[in-house]
Amino acid sequence: MKAYVFPGQGSQYPEMGKNLYENYTEAKKLFDEADSILGFNITEIMFNGTPEDLKETRVTQPAIFLHSVIMAKVLGNKFVPKMVAGHSLGEFSALVATGAISFEEGLRLVSKRANAMQNACEITEGTMAAILGLDDEIVEKICMELDGIVVPANYNCPGQLVISGELKAVEKACEKLTEAGARRAMILPVGGAFHSPLMEPARADLAKAIENTMITVPVCPIYQNVTARAVTDPEEIKRNLVAQLTSPVKWTQTMQAMIADGATEVIEVGPGKVLQGLFKKVDRSFETASAEV
Repeated sequence: MKAYVFPGQGSQYPEMGKNLYENYTEAKKLFDEADSILGFNITEIMFNGTPEDLKETRVTQPAIFLHSVIMAKVLGNKFVPKMVAGHSLGEFSALVATGAISFEEGLRLVSKRANAMQNACEITEGTMAAILGLDDEIVEKICMELDGIVVPANYNCPGQLVISGELKAVEKACEKLTEAGARRAMILPVGGAFHSPLMEPARADLAKAIENTMITVPVCPIYQNVTARAVTDPEEIKRNLVAQLTSPVKWTQTMQAMIADGATEVIEVGPGKVLQGLFKKVDRSFETASAEV
């Protein structure tokens, strides 16, 4: 059973999507449409920008979304998912690729989300850190014991958990987690404390935008970050998209659930191979591939 997964922030790279634009009429049409919808020339940044240009949240999120969704559309009849999931931002790509949200509304939502998150980052100084080589329960316990806001944010795979919160609280957590035996505890080069209570200021704007978006039943179940289980009900999908902003990404649990539910192969649609690597950490024998047109 084929599962398709869609990457999140961090998978971007210069010239992403350029090959699709130059070789597929449908891709060119959608990229040109995206420039019009967003009100700025995102294709110019994607195809000719520097790594620094692509790091800005308002650019990164729609750029990865566009690469992923347009790749899925160019695949055409070769894109036949039995189940899908997306890591954080990738959840929006998965929903558009499976027909639950239109391309235009999906892009508008992602842009709204990116700007709301960027604004929330500017209110309180926050950051994220990757913790390697500790059981999730130990990381959770130490975060709970500390003063300030610091919480688990991304359960990426067994032994790899990203924490998020106020700068000083995250720094203190890194000290304590290193003392507890973490192989590494490193601050990440991100713009803020994503998937933590510090994203609460972005929630109201995003909730309103999601509520006003037409979401229909996808062509196959989507395993959402908040629940790590298969969902098809549009109202539940909406609730989970809003909750995702301030809740952890349960990617470890999502991978385990997809495999338990019969996934035999995972295909990553979009830039990079991060998610394939995470599946291999769960089961080295699991078959993975990048989508190819």
